[in-house]
This record gives sequence, C-alpha cells and structure tokens, in this order.
Amino acid sequence: MILVSSCLAGLKVRYNGTHSLNNGIAKLVEENKAITICPELLGGFSTPREPAEIIGGNGEDVLNGKAKVIEKSGKDVTELYIKGAYATLNKAKEINATVVVLKEYSPSCGSSMIYNGEFIGEKLEGMGVTSALLKRNGLKVISEEQFAETFL
Repeated sequence: MILVSSCLAGLKVRYNGTHSLNNGIAKLVEENKAITICPELLGGFSTPREPAEIIGGNGEDVLNGKAKVIEKSGKDVTELYIKGAYATLNKAKEINATVVVLKEYSPSCGSSMIYNGEFIGEKLEGMGVTSALLKRNGLKVISEEQFAETFL
C-alpha cells in the first residue's frame, strides 16, 4: 500500500486551502492502491492556515530539538508538526506502507527540498519534519516528482 499527501490526491488541505493535484496519484487513490494523509491536519492545524517554514535547519534538526517550525507571524508551531509526523508514522506502519509520496517543499512533507525559513520563496536542500521521521524509521519517502519518474 502507498501512503500519499492528501493535497496530491486533489484534496484542498494545503495551508492556503488549495490542492496540488497529481493525476497519477489521484488514480491510485481511486483504485484503492493508495491512502491519503495530511500530517499538518493530523497535527491539529485547520485549513486554511498561516504558512510556516523551518527556521534554523531542516526536519532532522527539528526532531533533534535544534530547529523550529515557525509561522509567518512568528508563532512557534513546532510541536504540532512533530505531532503530525508521529501520527503519519503510525498510519504508515498500520497500513504497512511500502512507499510514502509526500509534497515537496512543505515543512512537513518535503523529502529533498524545503523553503529556507525566510518566507521569500527560496528553497534549500533538506527534508520536512514528517519526511525526516519516516526516513528515520526505515520508510521509503519520495516526492511527487520522483513518483512521476518511478511509477508513471
């Protein structure tokens, strides 16, 4: 079974109330070959919500207590991101996920690139909090771009 970011399946759960539909991923969900998940909603956020970025590092650093996830207004939402990451890990284990496809650039879901923490649209190499936790626990995490290369 494949676990996928809800926004990639067309659900309007992104911070700004939009989706990031990937037709291939939506098709897998329709065929019951994939299950959707949104770590941020599982962490306790609602939609829409304020944009957030990782300040002082990446998802690994957040899990290690060396970086924080901060909303644009300055509010520290680190604990909610960690809570969502663990809820996602539990779901992945529950369904015996073979691969997890998460939305690139997200402070939760980015698997190789995230925003740089300055809210200026610049990206840097690194993982989001959920991707880091899933990889730390031996799960294969890929982005929607890697999904297209691998599965389509």
